[in-house]
Amino acid sequence: MDSVLAIDLGTSGAKVGLVTTAGTVREVAFEPVPLHLHPGGGAEQRPGDWWTATVNAARSLPLDREPVRAVAVTGQWAGTVAVDEHGEPLGDAIIWMDSRGAAEARRLAGGRLRVAGYEPRKLVRWVRRTGGAPTLSGRDPLGHILWLRAARPDLYRAAAHFVEPVDWLGCKLSGRLATTAPTATLHWLTDTRDAARVRYDDELVALAGLRREQLPELLAANAVLGPLTRAAQQELGLPEPVPVVAGTPDTMSAAVGSGAVADHAAHLYVGTSSWLSCHVPYKRTDPLRSVASLPSALPGRWLVSCEQETAGASVELLRDLLAPGDGFAEIDRLAASAPPGSHGTLFTPWLNGERTPVDDHVVRGGLHNLTLATRREDVARAVLEGVALNARWMQHAVERFCRRRLEPIAFVGGGARSALWAQIMADVLGRTVHRMAEPESANLRGAAALALLGLGDLSVAGLHGRAPVAGEHRPQPSTSGVYDELFAAFRGSYRASRRVRSRLAALREDALS
Repeated sequence: MDSVLAIDLGTSGAKVGLVTTAGTVREVAFEPVPLHLHPGGGAEQRPGDWWTATVNAARSLPLDREPVRAVAVTGQWAGTVAVDEHGEPLGDAIIWMDSRGAAEARRLAGGRLRVAGYEPRKLVRWVRRTGGAPTLSGRDPLGHILWLRAARPDLYRAAAHFVEPVDWLGCKLSGRLATTAPTATLHWLTDTRDAARVRYDDELVALAGLRREQLPELLAANAVLGPLTRAAQQELGLPEPVPVVAGTPDTMSAAVGSGAVADHAAHLYVGTSSWLSCHVPYKRTDPLRSVASLPSALPGRWLVSCEQETAGASVELLRDLLAPGDGFAEIDRLAASAPPGSHGTLFTPWLNGERTPVDDHVVRGGLHNLTLATRREDVARAVLEGVALNARWMQHAVERFCRRRLEPIAFVGGGARSALWAQIMADVLGRTVHRMAEPESANLRGAAALALLGLGDLSVAGLHGRAPVAGEHRPQPSTSGVYDELFAAFRGSYRASRRVRSRLAALREDALS
């Protein structure tokens, strides 16, 4: 059976797998990539590290024994790579966690009169044409580009194009520098009113103070970029120059890989970050809660877009602090021995700001209500519950946006490997949760399916049933009272600590600089 070589370029590294045309993930390899944090909210990675990790992971797979149909790319969204006319990076990539463009984004969005930080006429123009608006936190490509123009003018002037991480990787594989309609959406420079005919909007490009030639060629979702270059073929170790399908944001591939492809079929992804999403048949925007339906990787469809900054990253931090030699299994074991509610211990997972339902780049996380009786077990469970409580905060915004109850919810991403966390999610959200099989490979599975869709080997109808369920988790009525109280405290902690957060954020930045 033929396979697709699928590449998932995550924040933590490159995961590469062979996915059969029937949707089975047969072989997977992972190579980590360093993250470089800088004062002022900077978060960068080196494109050369992305490529090295991709090549190393691919070469550990049996590519000489598996017939490969195509190469598919998915990965982190809302990043920026400044490249020359040949697609070579001019510096480190600014990734989705970076908020250094906040001041420039607020300057662009504002005016004499502001509503929630936006000049009303600008906001209406953005929302009507793009389905959203630039984040005031500066954590999208437009904010990155504006920051480069202000802070690194020499690099900005030298750049021929500004591209997303998946598009840079697509260029490295095929030699063609291009983006797709779904990937380009978060630049807020495209007219998305017709999902089948997304194009750059000259007025929005001019409003941002950019030039059209700074943006890459715009293609439809799942377009074929061309064959692998000879150099890429040799580095990866593939025997033939197979087609390369244009990259897809991880939210798009996860939706397909979760099996939730019908309208209003929801999936919850927990990796480094988290989101709760579903396909919908309409274009809608809720700018106050940072939720919008944007063009999907499925032709003519829309996908609810929202995000929470740190989910699995919170558990990684806990692992490094609490159980550095044992890993996630020890966190799971500790958490299982604490009761629901963690004896009143509360964790807020805002380690890098937040996006949905509040766009707040200075909010920070914490452990609350610690006492002399607090145990390691309470802290471990509190972190899992804190991510779930944050997801419930997002759930309220998304269900209000969709105007319906979303159930069941397909649970994917690395977090879904834990049956305990899946049950906590079900209890906190009050929804039946389906923990999907091979949840950490949902992006690979989705990217492979979308590549086959782009090649004409698979139809949208053929996407159903390609993701089996490993376990069903129903809400336990006995926990609802505890989690209702904990959620009220969770939301209250955000409102009550605004002034303290601003002071502590300033103190931390002073220390880092």
